[in-house]
Amino acid sequence: MTAQTFAYTRGAALPAILARRIAIIDGAMGTMIQRYKLGEADFRNAALQDHPSDLKGNNDLLVLTRPDVISEIHAQYLAAGADLIETNTFGATSVAQEDYGLAPLAREMNVAAARLARAACDQYSTPDKPRFVAGALGPTPRTASISPDVNDPGARNVSFDTLRAAYREQAEGLLEGGADLFLVETIFDTLNAKAAIFALDELMEDTGERLPVIISGTVTDASGRILSGQTVGAFWHSVRHARPLAVGLNCALGAALMRPYIEELSRIAGDTFISCYPNAGLPNPMSDTGFDETPEVTGSLIEEFAKSGFLNIAGGCCGTTPDHIAAIARRVSAYRPRSARDPLLSGLLAA
Repeated sequence: MTAQTFAYTRGAALPAILARRIAIIDGAMGTMIQRYKLGEADFRNAALQDHPSDLKGNNDLLVLTRPDVISEIHAQYLAAGADLIETNTFGATSVAQEDYGLAPLAREMNVAAARLARAACDQYSTPDKPRFVAGALGPTPRTASISPDVNDPGARNVSFDTLRAAYREQAEGLLEGGADLFLVETIFDTLNAKAAIFALDELMEDTGERLPVIISGTVTDASGRILSGQTVGAFWHSVRHARPLAVGLNCALGAALMRPYIEELSRIAGDTFISCYPNAGLPNPMSDTGFDETPEVTGSLIEEFAKSGFLNIAGGCCGTTPDHIAAIARRVSAYRPRSARDPLLSGLLAA
């Protein structure tokens, strides 16, 4: 059975859309938040006025303290043409929020984030272009596979069970808030991702809900491996048992450097759709967004991916803006999506 044959209770229209055209996922949240030049006070509400830790930079917290900012960003991406928008929950696990002393707020943050994205999607959805809430599950700042102590290779700063419980709590909140699908993203440690996948399977088994799952890894450098050492091929074979709706790559690299790895994934992952949302090139502190590429540059690079037949979902990660997403949407719209059943795998829909 492939992922596309699941009887989804939410996001049921997605498989047909991905088979028909290249869908668009939104761009960076952090880049957009930076534009608001928020201060410490923006990261505090009445309940957090006396919280002892600095909270500035805890962007996930803004769904509770400045929901207007997050809703506005969602709206900008939807207006740019995004079919899927991610909840602002990249670091909204109890494991990640421990750094701020806010682990008890993790579930509340996920519910609130999903509700904000749900409201935005409902406002922009039409019968011809439904919009979908992707419940984002980030990697956490800890790794289950790699020792944090160079003198003790066996040391770990988090266990599989701790990660599984944290992801279960996060997913419950996203489900309650109205997510249409789950996105396990920016994976640098496949064992962390497996904890998330396990938690999602448990949740869907217990609730009777069945949501599409997208899994997105991160190639961290030109070696073509994720941080915990796997090649793209090994990564896919480690997670394919989850039968995701789509598998892909995001973050770490710009599209130019990501190309050989997304091409390989497109070639070997024959029983699922392919997603790709790279950074806007390499970091550049002198740039307004912190990254080099303009919307037209990023759009042209991803257009080449579409022309080559690699893509079912396209968008942007760090440094991308609504202008980047609009450029990507415009440029890939002329191409048919990748199909494992099509030996040509590419071509224009219209001359």
